[in-house]
Amino acid sequence: MLNVLVTGATNGIGLEAARVLAGLGHSVLLHGRDAARGEAALKVVRAGAGAKVGYVQADFASLAEVRRLAAAVTAATPRLDVLINNAGCVTFTRSETVDGYERTFAVNHLAPFLLTNLLLPLIRRHTPARIVTVASRAHRDQRIDFGDVMSIRGYNARRAYGRSKLANILFTRALAKRLSGSGVTANSLHPGIVATGLGQNNPFARVIVRLIQGLRGIPAAEGARTTLYLATSDEVQNVTGEYFSECRPAPLLTAPEAVDDSTAEQLWRVSEELVGLPCTSP
Repeated sequence: MLNVLVTGATNGIGLEAARVLAGLGHSVLLHGRDAARGEAALKVVRAGAGAKVGYVQADFASLAEVRRLAAAVTAATPRLDVLINNAGCVTFTRSETVDGYERTFAVNHLAPFLLTNLLLPLIRRHTPARIVTVASRAHRDQRIDFGDVMSIRGYNARRAYGRSKLANILFTRALAKRLSGSGVTANSLHPGIVATGLGQNNPFARVIVRLIQGLRGIPAAEGARTTLYLATSDEVQNVTGEYFSECRPAPLLTAPEAVDDSTAEQLWRVSEELVGLPCTSP
């Protein structure tokens, strides 16, 4: 039996992944930022669960809440075998978090970056273990602008989202190097264009996103396949630092920027400074 934390598990891919994992008998902690949605998700997951299912609440737009979440998870479970970084957002107009950071970059990258680092002692406690981060092919035509990581100059929702997903892949790459030989693997993935609640924090964004998903989207069950594969399959138990799509490595879908180790290390250092973590090296 695995102990699993799934962030952003109150709808879409996260909820489906949690439901399947609980149905397989694994102990699952669902994360969300809304209590009512969390209770509804718990009912869905517990209906077919073969093991313990719990809920932890935190708003990823607050680094203090991310820290509180890490402490709560550490207190709730003796070990963490799988961390699924799934939570994300997109905002069609620029807004800032309580920490003064651009919201899309903060929620999609800085929050999972901080959470993962804070949970590493727990994850390392019992190996083998896995860290799975949901990225997107939206990263492919983007670059990290280290002179404007907060998108102050000319905010564009598509660019901000794509950069945050590029950051997910670069983070995973740098993390895998740091975890080499530890028994902990780290991989990222493109789930497909999935009909989810992405953009729900902005009414206009919600309409546009749902229109796109309605025309091209796949069901959450299909979108969760690669996440579940990376979380549980024996085929990838020793694979780390890779980007997957449709349950297989996807080098042809990976932008050159996403495999640039110098960019990955620069992003790691910048991220450490932004979230207040001590500087580390690979």
